Amino acid sequence: MAGSVTPQLETYYAKRASEYERIYDKAERQDELAWLRGRLPRLFAGRRVLEVACGTGYWTQFIAQRAAHVTACDINEAVLEIAREKPIPKRRATFAKADAFNPGGLCEGCDAAFAGFWWSHVRKSDLARWLASMAKSLPSGSLVAMLDNRYVEGSSTPISRRDAEGNTYQVRSLLSGETHEVLKNFPTAAELAEAVRPHAREAHLEETQYYWLLVFTLK
Repeated sequence: MAGSVTPQLETYYAKRASEYERIYDKAERQDELAWLRGRLPRLFAGRRVLEVACGTGYWTQFIAQRAAHVTACDINEAVLEIAREKPIPKRRATFAKADAFNPGGLCEGCDAAFAGFWWSHVRKSDLARWLASMAKSLPSGSLVAMLDNRYVEGSSTPISRRDAEGNTYQVRSLLSGETHEVLKNFPTAAELAEAVRPHAREAHLEETQYYWLLVFTLK
């Protein structure tokens, strides 16, 4: 995760590192997750991919199966330690500590980018800045894919509050019983299209019951 968003979010994911991937155990989501585990490698086949906010490398391990290389970064060393233990050949993926808003030289040579479950953790007021920084860092024609959650009553953690800007929050519990309030936005299809319009030459939204996948090429 990225420190440019909220220190609380960074702290939460550091403490959650060892239990991070339990979210993928929800029974009702298994068919859709299986589809995504096949979709993303095909999407990035042969590409040199910058992955921001990679967390524990859950999606990195699948993308790296067919990508030329994945450069995966996260601001949180605790999750990177777990990511580096994934059974991914060293030649296929590199993990580095970096802020999603400022990946710096990690973008060099990349012609694609991926952000999984990151969009929802960016404040609405920061979204344009983040998208602009990514678009500026990659060459024209680069393929970009964003994957995140849809809100589903009874499956998603309930929304605890909404701030003046329209950002929504959830109260999440760790296995220890400790609770954290976490920024978690659920954009509409129209909001997604509007956000990427300044940078996207083509954009295509794929929605399932629990997830959305936005794929576009940079102008």
